[in-house]
Amino acid sequence: MSQNKRLLLGVTGGIAAYKAAELTRLLVLDGIEVQVVMTEAACRFVGTATFQALSGNTVYTNLWDARFENNMAHIDLSRSADLILVAPASADFIAKLVHGRADDLLSTLCLARECPLLVAPAMNRQMWENPATQRNIAQLEQDGVTILGPESGEQACGETGMGRMLEPEMLLDDIRAAFHPKLLQDKCVLITAGPTFEAIDPVRGITNLSSGKMGYATARAALEAGAKVTLVSGTVSLAPPAGAKLISVVSAQEMFAAVEREVGGADIFIGVAAVADYRVVNPSKQKIKRSSQALNLQLAPNPDILSYVASLPRGPFCVGFAAESENFEQHAEQKLRDKNIPVLAANLVQNALGKDESELVLFDDSGTHPLPRAPKITLARQLIRHVAELYAKSRKVAQLKKNQAGT
Repeated sequence: MSQNKRLLLGVTGGIAAYKAAELTRLLVLDGIEVQVVMTEAACRFVGTATFQALSGNTVYTNLWDARFENNMAHIDLSRSADLILVAPASADFIAKLVHGRADDLLSTLCLARECPLLVAPAMNRQMWENPATQRNIAQLEQDGVTILGPESGEQACGETGMGRMLEPEMLLDDIRAAFHPKLLQDKCVLITAGPTFEAIDPVRGITNLSSGKMGYATARAALEAGAKVTLVSGTVSLAPPAGAKLISVVSAQEMFAAVEREVGGADIFIGVAAVADYRVVNPSKQKIKRSSQALNLQLAPNPDILSYVASLPRGPFCVGFAAESENFEQHAEQKLRDKNIPVLAANLVQNALGKDESELVLFDDSGTHPLPRAPKITLARQLIRHVAELYAKSRKVAQLKKNQAGT
């Protein structure tokens, strides 16, 4: 999605400017054309020659650059960009953006832009936590500017805390996401992720090896596609994607209750969670003591969340997941029919659970669509594109039937 895109990278004064050099290198390797604009303060940390060598383009620093025939560098540069990223963005430059100041080339072209603006803050932890900075960040978000980071970590001043600029690899992912087409713009997507935990006693339970990585990647991909995402998640050690509404649950019954509450507002439901099929009927309120005798547990079936959602009379477009240990295509096709859903994604558990990479096969009315092994975020993006296409078609069919019924 980022091939043949043009990014204007603004670099402001701060030690994190060295990271912008590595980011430039990664962007160029990703097929993105990079045009660098630096503030006077930025040039005190990294020279223009560095960015020119890495980007292959002239670096601009002066609002009055005579190389532009019309003397309008801020117009020419901003109009030719698909996206503007300021990284690092100092506290001073963020304040400029908030107040619409335009006293140098970078601030002027940001004010004159017609493309999206992303800002990656970088500053000392106390500067970041200062109420003035927090007000400014809130205002930028209200103005439609996307804030990337910061994160917590060691800082050049020797202190540790929030304010550290995101690493170049993370910013590259965010830029790729910004270039993704908004196939689900303003659609509400409800996603379940992770395992459920069914208590045996206060310290033991029945669960599975799901890490939640596929579900969280799917939530991120849906956000990239412009969707409003609600993520109902079992217990995992993952940070939720920025922008998603997170509902944390433990058991299958809690997950079912959360889905039941949220599904009314959903356009699309994607059930990625590895929901336990059974729960303990009478879990002990106290820890069960070890003995030499066999322990018998009475199990009862848990609610079938996917079947419930698929059976709703005016329910959302449903996408299911199937993790099988054998004959997964046969089992997946059977599940697609039994659940009566339009799309099902299937894989082998031994190739997916807990891993960063996987492979999927998508099943729908037109047949099978293999997605070769790749990072889960890549698979999630491919899944979301496929779902968006089928969802759009289903809406057109529904509208056509409605029109025909009206005539």
